[in-house]
Amino acid sequence: MIVEIVSTGTELLLGHIVNTNVAFLSRQLNNCGFDVLYQSTVGDNRERMRNILKIALKRADIIITSGGLGPTQGDITKEVIAELCQRPLELHQASLKRIEDYFVKRGTPMAESNRRQAMLPKGSVALPNDVGTAPGVVLEQDGKWIVSLPGPPHELEHMFHHQLAPFLSRNFDNQGHIISHIFHTYGIGESLLEEKMMDLILEQDNPTLALLAQSGEIIIRLTAKAATEEEAKSKLCAAEKQLRERIDPYIWGCDEESVEEVVAALLKKTGSTIAFAESCTGGLTSHLLTNIAGSSAYLKGSLVCYSEESKVQHLAVESNVIKTKGIVSQEVARQMAIGVTKMFNTEFGVGITGWAGPANESETADKIGTVSIAVTNSQAQMLSETFSFRGDRMEVKTRAAKAALHLIRQFIKQKKYN
Repeated sequence: MIVEIVSTGTELLLGHIVNTNVAFLSRQLNNCGFDVLYQSTVGDNRERMRNILKIALKRADIIITSGGLGPTQGDITKEVIAELCQRPLELHQASLKRIEDYFVKRGTPMAESNRRQAMLPKGSVALPNDVGTAPGVVLEQDGKWIVSLPGPPHELEHMFHHQLAPFLSRNFDNQGHIISHIFHTYGIGESLLEEKMMDLILEQDNPTLALLAQSGEIIIRLTAKAATEEEAKSKLCAAEKQLRERIDPYIWGCDEESVEEVVAALLKKTGSTIAFAESCTGGLTSHLLTNIAGSSAYLKGSLVCYSEESKVQHLAVESNVIKTKGIVSQEVARQMAIGVTKMFNTEFGVGITGWAGPANESETADKIGTVSIAVTNSQAQMLSETFSFRGDRMEVKTRAAKAALHLIRQFIKQKKYN
């Protein structure tokens, strides 16, 4: 069954609200085996909404709308659907009773406009709303199905799990299972990654394979569809084996795994401790690691040494090194890493120094995005690298923090720490 999701609301087009509903619905419907092949967004305009729905009815078996079920005159989704399907709106008494009870329980008066939410197209099925006022609506029209869900995410998600998913299960044959796995890579560009996997990309069928540049890394998505969950998993397992044969050294995590979680697990596994000396990242790397519960077991301290003076005074960075090599250099990052390791008496120390921008009297435009990072251990072994990041100030800081975590990961995973 082909599904199209139609998100309604001018606020979505203006960018005032991030459309989390479409991501949620896509994930859930794919998990149920439905093929979400189209997504559309339309503002609160009757003619444009009608045209979008006409297009959707031609190319999809199930159309799911979100939004436009509220009590105001701007909430027009049901009205447009009723007009398009030539179904008059009728008062649904059971829905009206639920709306009235909703306000009684809260001890607040119900506005007359809330009665509009109980007006449903003739012949439709109401989906009760247990956490809000607007009922959902399911309408069959010429063999196609139109489902209308409320816009607030907590209402839509609750209604999907408790009302729509059971309805789809009861009324449609088993759609099979669609399972996806995401593989996170680092240290290789998109073009080279594609080159290493070109045969798999050209020969793909089921599972399908796609590359996506995202937040400074390249992710690979494998998606399999089969009659049973076990069969889909088997297809993914075989595809993953082929994938890892080509690019395993670049894969650092799967699915929802974050690099900070990977680093935290490695530190726990090796029983190691770590400390940070951060300049341009301003403590962001430490922040990411402390988002992981139990981080006090391995993160012993962090120093934000933003100025040249603080690097010299607290970390014993040599002024001559700063003068000859520059404040942003691997040499300075190394001395910062050594200094913070001694300060907190840890197994690992990390030094980060860079130009985050925008340019000022000490940062010329060509320097912006240059970041030097060093990781050392208590035996004075060292791994350091200089990066060149693009983006605004926050993006440079974020990419630098992530790069530092990846450098830690690489350092710990060297043979002597296994």
